[in-house]
Amino acid sequence: MTFYELNKHTSPEQVAGYLKPLADGESVGVISEAGCPAIADPGADVVAIAQRKNYPVVPLVGPSSILMSVMGSGFNGQSFAFHGYLPIDASERTNTIKRLEGRIYSENQTQLFIETPYRNNKLAEELIRTCRPSTKMCIASNITCDDEYIHTRPVKDWAGKLPDLSKKPTIFLIYK
Repeated sequence: MTFYELNKHTSPEQVAGYLKPLADGESVGVISEAGCPAIADPGADVVAIAQRKNYPVVPLVGPSSILMSVMGSGFNGQSFAFHGYLPIDASERTNTIKRLEGRIYSENQTQLFIETPYRNNKLAEELIRTCRPSTKMCIASNITCDDEYIHTRPVKDWAGKLPDLSKKPTIFLIYK
């Protein structure tokens, strides 16, 4: 079995090379170090190339931190949107948070997003400063690990009580 690293720096030519065994009738798999392959993951590029070349694509069920965070939040699972990473620029990020918070009230839609683990604490604090006190926030961290943490409470109740989220894969959810 051969493993290839796939990340934002992997070129399309490299990805196409990874799929060469498919032309010979061999199977190829995509796994993710955290989450579900091809969902907020560079594995989507592999699947897109496989589809363009008309190779069969067979998704297999596995844990999805996105779905598991919605399941554990108590928020609307009928209508939710995953936005990936919010903007790095502070002003843009604040405006995006306000816009997404507006959707939870106008569209009755749960909003999900992630951050690079070393910036999780900063984002959690910004959510407390930016969102309405009554807006509910769920922090879903290290899902399926021994120290899994999934807690939901109003934003006002998180102030001064945030867990240390540094270096932990975390999904943030907001809802009314």
